[in-house]
Parts: sequence; structure tokens; C-alpha cells
Amino acid sequence: MSPAGGMALGDRRMTRRGWVVPMRGRTPGEAHRAVTPLELLFDLVFVVAVAQAADGLRGEILEGHAAEAVGAYGGVFFAIWWAWMNFSWFASAYDTDDLFYRLNVFVQLVGALILAAGVPAFLHEQRFGIVTLGYVVIRLAVVAHWLRAAHADPVHRPTALRYALGIGVLQALWVTSFFVTPESLNVVGFLLLAAGELTIPIWAERPAPTPWHPGHIAERYGLFTIIVLGESIFAASLAIASAGDPGRPGGDLVAVAGGGILMVLSMWWLYFARSGESAAGAPRRMFTWGYGHYFLWAAAAAVGGGLATAVEQAAGSGHVDGKTVGLAVAVPAAIYVLSLWSLDSRRGSSGGTEAWSSAVAVLLIVAGAFSGFTPLLTGVVLVLLLVLRLRAAGPERRPAER
Repeated sequence: MSPAGGMALGDRRMTRRGWVVPMRGRTPGEAHRAVTPLELLFDLVFVVAVAQAADGLRGEILEGHAAEAVGAYGGVFFAIWWAWMNFSWFASAYDTDDLFYRLNVFVQLVGALILAAGVPAFLHEQRFGIVTLGYVVIRLAVVAHWLRAAHADPVHRPTALRYALGIGVLQALWVTSFFVTPESLNVVGFLLLAAGELTIPIWAERPAPTPWHPGHIAERYGLFTIIVLGESIFAASLAIASAGDPGRPGGDLVAVAGGGILMVLSMWWLYFARSGESAAGAPRRMFTWGYGHYFLWAAAAAVGGGLATAVEQAAGSGHVDGKTVGLAVAVPAAIYVLSLWSLDSRRGSSGGTEAWSSAVAVLLIVAGAFSGFTPLLTGVVLVLLLVLRLRAAGPERRPAER
């Protein structure tokens, strides 16, 4: 063991031979702490879940159920986000990569697949059973992780036991709520249980904060940002393919494709032109920084769903009015800008230029919902916002290294 409580080099070598390694926590200052292949595999499963959520949102909007779809989408994305986030922070602190750890992560992967499979039923028919089952499987596997950490890490045992107790109780409540809550109280029950989930880390981390790695967390969050932006890339590719079809009107599709490309590239650059590691590295800000990404990621994935809706509308296969399609693109894009500004302002890096430029960008984006070229206009606004941010930052600032 190193003085900071991290695993020694010999322990890490044992993991490569498949041995059992005591789960005593890794060193927060460990050099070259990179994302592991197992974490990337875990992310791959969540690509499916995010894609299902974005596609479900698109389908509901096209069927004229936009208002109902927003609430359902927010709920299912919470399950996706919270399951991913809890695994990522735990792995940052306690990734032993031994046999038991890998097998337990495989159980979480199965739970994530179940969750992803239940997303369409959740969004289209308000049936929560499959999503609840997948979510509970993932979370109970995390309980096993925390019990193992409590056994091997005396320093953080109170914290680990609090996590295990809190998560276990909440999962029992989720299952009970599924069977006994009247349909009229489903939303209230969900909000109460979601609030309970959010309070567990705040309560559990009080005795002894877990040894998560700031650089590793920043990289994990950056990778998930790329995952949710992938929905917009997919929608832009659909627009390009449809524009090449001789039997379809190409002008509007070219505008959607061009706007989608400008949007996703600008959104990527705006996010990675920040110092994510410095935000993650401040313990007093870890909750606001980590939790704030829910709105950022949900909005980014919803942009993809909105662009896919715009593609179908431009191709002549949509049956909703242009204003609804415009709002489907503009509202999540505006939320993305506001979320990004909020994350920066809370870590003290947001200046006057970022504040007023974000406000103006949001106003222009929302106003663009009433025009016929919303994706293109939104893309241009985001490019201008990026230019202003880069000019305000100065030549000495560079995108954060991951």
C-alpha cells in the first residue's frame, strides 16, 4: 500500500493474473490514471440506452405527444445517468480489476442492457417494469461493491456502509413503489425516490470522502459527453443520406444536415474548451459539478432526437407543425448552453462575456424555433458563441488535456 492508501504496484500486477485484490481504494493523485477497457465496455452498453431514449423522444414528438414525452424522457434519462454516474465514481476510487470486480461489473452490464431494452416501453406506453428491473439490478451490484470496500478499507468503512445501506433501502422502495403506487401518483413517487437517490452520496461522503481521482473523473465525463453528442451526429448523417435521395426535397434536408453538423461540433468544442478536471477536483464542488451534468447530457441527447425529428419533417414524413419541430431542436440546445454556463459559473471561471453571450445565444436559439431553418440558425448561433468564448479566453487558454 502507498502512504495515500492506494494499491501498490504489486497489487496491480496481481490483477493482471486474475487474483483477488483487497478493495482498499486507489491513490487520488495516481499518475496516468486512465479509463480502463472495462469502463469503455460499460459505456458501450449505455450508448444503446441513450440512443433508445433519444429515438423514443423523436417518436413521441412525431406522434404529437411532445408534452408527455418531455417528462417521460427526463425520467428515463435520470435512470440512465444515475446508474452510469454511480459506477463511474465508484470505479474511480475502487477499481481493483480483479476477478470478483469484473464479474460484478458484468452483472451491472446485464442490468444496463435490461434498462436499455425497457426504454421504448417506458416512453411510448408508460410501462416502467423493465426499466425498474434493469435499474435495480445495476444498483444492487453496486451494493455488493460497497460491501466489499467496507470489508477491506477500514478508513472508508463508515462511508462504504452508508452507501450500501442507502442504495439497498432505495432499491427496496423502488420495487415496492412499482407494485403499490397508484398510477395517478407515479410522478410524485418517482420524484421522491429520485430525490432520495441524490441525497445518498451527500450523506454517505460525510465520514470520509472516497478516494476518487479528479483527472479520471474528468476523462469519464468527457467520454460520456461524446456519447450523448453521438445522437446529433447520427441525426446529421440521416439528413445527409436523405438529401441525396432524388425523390425527396433536398434543400431543407441540406439545411438540417448543415445545422446539425455545426451544432454538434460547436457543442463539443464549447464543452472541451473548459477545464473539467479543475471542477471535478474541488471536493466542495463535486456534487454541483457532477449533478449538473444531468441537464447538460439530457439536453445534448435530446438535441439528437430533435434533429432526427427535423430530418423526418424536412423529408416530408413528419406530421407535426414546424413550430413543434423547431422547439424540439431549440429548447434542448438552449438548455445545453445554460447548463454549460452554470457549470462554469459555479467553479468561478465564468466571466461577464460568458454570461451575456450565453443569454443572447439562448434568446436567439429560442426565437429561431419560429423560423423554418431552426437547426441551421441554431448551429450558426452556437458557432458565434464559441468564437466569443475563445476570444474572451485569450490565446493563453487551451482546451483541457484529458
